[in-house]
Amino acid sequence: MSENLNTTELESPVSIVDWIITWILLAIPLVNIIMLFVWALNPSTKKSKQNFARASFVVFFFFIALSFLMMIVLGVNSQQMQQQF
Repeated sequence: MSENLNTTELESPVSIVDWIITWILLAIPLVNIIMLFVWALNPSTKKSKQNFARASFVVFFFFIALSFLMMIVLGVNSQQMQQQF
């Protein structure tokens, strides 16, 4: 019976106050990365917050990959422009 209560508790919505605290923690450098790891990997975190943390990592890594791609494209383009002159 306690497993059902635990599962029900994990599925319950995150309160507005908890989301405000979440955003405040995410505004602090270095603490934000640590907390995202904690929320994403901890099985006792509410599912909505856990999904938010995982989605944040997906978006973060997407933008990192996009940044590297842009650096490569702009770097190649810059070298080609320097060779023309």
